[in-house]
Amino acid sequence: MQELLNPISSLQLLSLLFLAILFLQSGLDKVFNYKGNKEWLTSHFANSPLKGTVGLLMPVITILEVAAGVFSAIGLVQLVLNGSTAMGLIGAQLSALSLVSLFFGQRLAQDYEGAGNLVPYFLVSMAAIYLMA
Repeated sequence: MQELLNPISSLQLLSLLFLAILFLQSGLDKVFNYKGNKEWLTSHFANSPLKGTVGLLMPVITILEVAAGVFSAIGLVQLVLNGSTAMGLIGAQLSALSLVSLFFGQRLAQDYEGAGNLVPYFLVSMAAIYLMA
């Protein structure tokens, strides 16, 4: 237990907890409110090069987000139980990939404010990748 109280372990645990909450909530919202999310995304990308791809890309981002959340949560448990960061690293990497995908979409939709709002989350995922390495 003493090892979990050092600053690096605290950063690892908290970053994984943050990513697990962020991506499980976002991904599961897309799963349980698929129709509403798809309608919003379709209107959001109506005037962008992605306008005809929402039906194809939404399942991809949903799977990425849920996987990022699940791996981050498993990584959190694994870190507490045996100190391993392997699953947490995968969770952080999937989180970064999800955020880059979302950022790309926001930029193409010319939603620069929405794209900018993703930057702090991306920085947390980058820090988590570094901390898990």
